Amino acid sequence: MDDKSKNILEILRATLEKLGIAYEDIRIDQDEKTHSTRFMIHTPDSALLIGERGARLQALNHIVKKMIEKKGGNPGGDEGNEGNFFIDVNDYQKKRIDDLRSKAHVLAERARYFKSSVDMEPMSSYERMIIHSEFAEIPDILTESSGRGKDRHVTLKYTESKTAP
Repeated sequence: MDDKSKNILEILRATLEKLGIAYEDIRIDQDEKTHSTRFMIHTPDSALLIGERGARLQALNHIVKKMIEKKGGNPGGDEGNEGNFFIDVNDYQKKRIDDLRSKAHVLAERARYFKSSVDMEPMSSYERMIIHSEFAEIPDILTESSGRGKDRHVTLKYTESKTAP
């Protein structure tokens, strides 16, 4: 475990203790596709940490990232990528991301069928990054973030694949 992960783990444990949240353990996983680190909290008090539609979990992620910044660390790592790590509770985020990827592929098929663009639902910057990375290697679907604030979302755009004759 590197120093950055140890620092995040220390802050996370201290924060959970101050909130009075009991937890069984915190596991660290690497997501090679998004180049991010996931801190998985296993707790019987998941509803307290997740909140309605993940709002509290999103806030916890934001607070921990700000605490890392204040300590002098860059939560985005060397690349400056804000999504370099995220906190998950009882696989809530993982399931949400898997659902998001599935929906994106269904919408991409719709864009192909109708040869048009399809807007996805508004989502966080991390979720948008997931969608952009999911379609990075797919030549006939381009992704573009649009909208402002809470309405920011990804548009999946169908493009004709141009191959040499």
